[in-house]
Amino acid sequence: MASTTQPHTPFLENAKNKINTLFPGIIVSVLVAMTAKFLSEHYATPAMLLALLLGIAVGFLGQEGKAVPGIAFTARTLLRLGVAFLGVRVSMTLMMGLGWELIALVIFGVVATIGFGMSIARFLGHKWRFAFLTAGSVAICGASAAMAISAILPKDERSEERLIFTVLGVTVLSTIAMIAYPILVQYLDMNDVAGGVFLGGTIHDVAQVVGAGFSISEQTGDTATLVKLIRVAMLAPIVLVASIMIRTFAEADPDGGRPPLLPSFVVGFLVLATFSSFGLIPAAVTELMSQASRWLLLTAIAAVGMKTNLKQVLSVGGAAIALIVVETLFIAGVILTGITFLT
Repeated sequence: MASTTQPHTPFLENAKNKINTLFPGIIVSVLVAMTAKFLSEHYATPAMLLALLLGIAVGFLGQEGKAVPGIAFTARTLLRLGVAFLGVRVSMTLMMGLGWELIALVIFGVVATIGFGMSIARFLGHKWRFAFLTAGSVAICGASAAMAISAILPKDERSEERLIFTVLGVTVLSTIAMIAYPILVQYLDMNDVAGGVFLGGTIHDVAQVVGAGFSISEQTGDTATLVKLIRVAMLAPIVLVASIMIRTFAEADPDGGRPPLLPSFVVGFLVLATFSSFGLIPAAVTELMSQASRWLLLTAIAAVGMKTNLKQVLSVGGAAIALIVVETLFIAGVILTGITFLT
C-alpha cells in the first residue's frame, strides 16, 4: 500500500508548499477587498476605488514579506479568472431587443473611442500602450477592461503605474458621470430609451451605469444596463484582436515580449458568454458566478494597489489626465450624436 501512494507524495508536498506560500497574500487581498466593500455600502463610494486606495495605503505588504507571492498571484491569476467570469452577464438574446441601429451605435462608439485615443495620444506625449489602455477602459467597461487589457500588453517598468492610474481615472470619472449624466438626460428631455442608451453607452463602470439609470426610471435603468452589457461583450473581441496584433508586431518593440495568441481568460469569457446567450447556465449559477466575478476583480484590484508606488503613479502628469478626460468626452459626444439621429 505504501508503494502505491509514494509517487503522489512529492506532488502533494509541492501543492502544500505552494498554498502555504500564496495563502498570506491572498488573505490580505481578500481582507482589503472586504473592507472596501463594507465602506462602499456605508458611504456610497465605488468599491473598486476604495479597494485601490486601501491597497495603496498598505502597499508595504506588496513590497516585502510573506505576502508578496500571494499578492502577485491575486493581481494576475485571480484577476483573469474574474474577467472570464464576466461572460455570464452577457446575453445576446436580450441585447437583440434593442434593435440593430442602437446596437451598431454602441459598437461604433467603442471602436471609435479606441481609435480616437490611439490617434491623439502621440500629441499628448504618450505611446500606444497607455493610449490603448485608457481608451479601451473608457470605451468598454472601466476598471475591469483596464485590468483585462493590461494583462495582454507587453510589460515594461511602468506597466503597473499605468494600470493604477487608468483604474483610478476611469473610476473617478465614472462616479462624476453617474451624478452629472442623469441631470443632462433630464435637461435634454430624453425619453426612457434614449436616456438609457446614453447612460449605458457612456458611463465606464457597470455599477455606476445601474445607479445612474435607475435614478431616473426603471425602464431607463433596464435599457442602460442592457446597453452597458453590449460594451462588456466587446471586451473579448477587442482583447482578442489586440492580442493578435501585439503578437504580430511586438518583436519590433524592444520593451516587451509577445503575449499568447488567445489568452485563456478570453476563451473563458467567450465560452461563458455563449452558454449564457443560449440559456445553458441556470439562473442561480449565473448569479453565483456574477457575484464571484465582482469579488475576484475587487480582490485583484486591491492586490494591484498593494504592488504600486503612489508617487510613481502621480508622476504621469497632466497630459495623462487630459487624455482620459478627452476620451470620456469623445464617447459621450459620439453616443449623444447618434441618439439625436436615431430617436
